[in-house]
Amino acid sequence: MRAPIGTFEDASPASERLDLLPAPVASALTAGWGDITADRIIHVDSDPAVADTAVFVEHYGADLLDTSANCVVVAGKRGGEVTLAACVVLSRTRVDVNGAVRKHLGARKVSFAAMDTAVGETGMEYGGITPIGLPASWPLLLDPAVVDEEWVLIGSGSRRGKLIVSGKALAALPGAAVVEGLGV
Repeated sequence: MRAPIGTFEDASPASERLDLLPAPVASALTAGWGDITADRIIHVDSDPAVADTAVFVEHYGADLLDTSANCVVVAGKRGGEVTLAACVVLSRTRVDVNGAVRKHLGARKVSFAAMDTAVGETGMEYGGITPIGLPASWPLLLDPAVVDEEWVLIGSGSRRGKLIVSGKALAALPGAAVVEGLGV
């Protein structure tokens, strides 16, 4: 199978690669959401040593920077309560943590979640966290530019491999909200 973006040598429907994915991601793909099923999402195998965005696009093609998205976990605090959320923005941008995220969460302070918290709460590997399979109680904030992409390259929950999914499919995920100005 040929991936719709990039020049990956090893691409298959995610339904054929569930064994390579962390349990929360495999479960979410198996269950599907809306009319999205695992056979409509593509898994591309990739070297875990080059999973970080800058190195990944250097290795697999600079054009992927325009169609790749990062999923970052944030912690919003108000009073004594902490709200964990995930934010998805195109890789060429950064998350507006102190503006759009803070406002959307109604938090007094927002920061990137500690690595141990992000990994422990998601069941995914740091550097591969994906919006697919996140805890159901978490808000999932998406930048409109991600939703507008026909195909988006995102993490697979593991440093090995990536998923290619439509931006509209990400917007259909449970708990997803499109937030203007999320990516700056």
